[in-house]
Amino acid sequence: MQQPLLISSLLRHAERHHPEQQIVSRRVEGDIHRYTFRDMAGRVRQLANALNVLGIHHGDRVATLAWNGYRHMELYYAVSGSGAVLHTLNPRLHPDQVVWIADHAEDEVLFFDLTFLPLIEAIAPRVKTIKAFVALTDRSRMPASSAVPNLLCYEDLLDRQPDHFDWPTFDENTASSLCYTSGTTGHPKGALYSHRSTMLHTYAVALPDAMNVSARDVILPVVPMFHVNAWGLPYAACMTGARLVFPGPFLDGKNLHELFEAEGVTMSAGVPTVWQGLLAHVEANNLKFSTMRRTVIGGSACPPAMMATFQDRYDVAVLHAWGMTEISPLGTVCTLKPQQQGLPAAQRLAIQAKQGRAVYGVDLKIVDDEGRELPHDGKAAGELMVRGPWIISQYFKGDGGQVLVDGWFPTGDVATIDPEGFMQITDRSKDVIKSGGEWIGSIDLENIAMAHPAVAMAACIAAPHPKWDERPLLVVVKKPGAQVSRTDLISFYEGRIAKWWTPDDVVFVDAIPLGATGKMQKNKLREQFREHRLPGI
Repeated sequence: MQQPLLISSLLRHAERHHPEQQIVSRRVEGDIHRYTFRDMAGRVRQLANALNVLGIHHGDRVATLAWNGYRHMELYYAVSGSGAVLHTLNPRLHPDQVVWIADHAEDEVLFFDLTFLPLIEAIAPRVKTIKAFVALTDRSRMPASSAVPNLLCYEDLLDRQPDHFDWPTFDENTASSLCYTSGTTGHPKGALYSHRSTMLHTYAVALPDAMNVSARDVILPVVPMFHVNAWGLPYAACMTGARLVFPGPFLDGKNLHELFEAEGVTMSAGVPTVWQGLLAHVEANNLKFSTMRRTVIGGSACPPAMMATFQDRYDVAVLHAWGMTEISPLGTVCTLKPQQQGLPAAQRLAIQAKQGRAVYGVDLKIVDDEGRELPHDGKAAGELMVRGPWIISQYFKGDGGQVLVDGWFPTGDVATIDPEGFMQITDRSKDVIKSGGEWIGSIDLENIAMAHPAVAMAACIAAPHPKWDERPLLVVVKKPGAQVSRTDLISFYEGRIAKWWTPDDVVFVDAIPLGATGKMQKNKLREQFREHRLPGI
């Protein structure tokens, strides 16, 4: 049969085949909300009717500024299922950026969690196309704000609508959601996903050698639903019938661990900076994980020391993953092959430090500066190129012009690929340190520093050198109460790396700037230390 791949089919499947499966949310208000896939499906249909009342038509953009929770999940399905486009705004961006992105997307309505009322008040007088703002709350908690025009109550909208809605059938290449990336130069650029690309990506996410999602899982996505659609987990849960646990805005180690234990979470996903806080809380309080057995770590490279802690001390397997907003986002996951399972621990960890193998649907290659393809020998490093059915062919509205190079998307990452197909990011092309004409991988240097017991966070950037052009400068945040010197850290590299890769200097800072998705902002560090003089110069 020729049937279009539509996101509404995921909701129908979950309601029919997993009606009693739960979705648990810690709400902005702090309490715990529980309901089932059957309950959610009824409310999603009410919301789809409400969108019609609000004047949302096929192809219109509907924005959200919201944490991970059941109401945000309802928007995922009602907006896209009805033929409109879900646009998840990142609340961690500066208000000026939020305004620019909302105007560029031509958003019609914006749904927001009460946490973000100050941000809404800051942008409401400035946005050009948004005609209504909807607070994700009930009537009793509605804020009074003269700064927000046409402020509506989410629960009021739903209460006025029937729970019957006939999901429309349309071309599967219709746009379903829109995410903006700040990983490009200039203004953020939009990555527009289709129903087809999202559905194919959802199949890939659930595969055993990808995130291995099933009805037996209890999934807590720490990765925000405003960060590339929470890596596809809200869709994969409906496809497989997995139980979902949403943490809301409470992403500190204490609250996360309590939710893991109380709800029997088996799987989670997030960026390394979140896990640092969780592990610090668990270690400080001599706690353990009773049910969690694996976590997907991506967004930036996972330090091997963090992997070892999760796996050796807490029996939590780490699935190292890589992707981009432009890739929907999943590209690779590091799951070991059978012949690698029995390797010594150090060798297994070395493989797991790589970003992994391409999931089916994604093709990878590396090329040199002239565009020539390089061998997959685990040694040659070049720019990583990707192609596949959920990878963008251009940015929204054609921003940036021609994106693809001979049908491949240039990622801006520098990587190696070994004979077994395992890819490893060695750097961002703009973050590469080139010393005497040779590349030095900053990620390797950061991972070694992170293995030192006194180091909480480390970033490696290039510092100017009169002879070698650039040399590595290590920027370090110490763990609370820890003592370590520049000499100690430089000595720590002995025997762990080629001698000429060793950082020339170490500077200690109170904090390393993080971007809106938890990644280290090396551009700000480079600006901060652009006048730094290395020892002996």
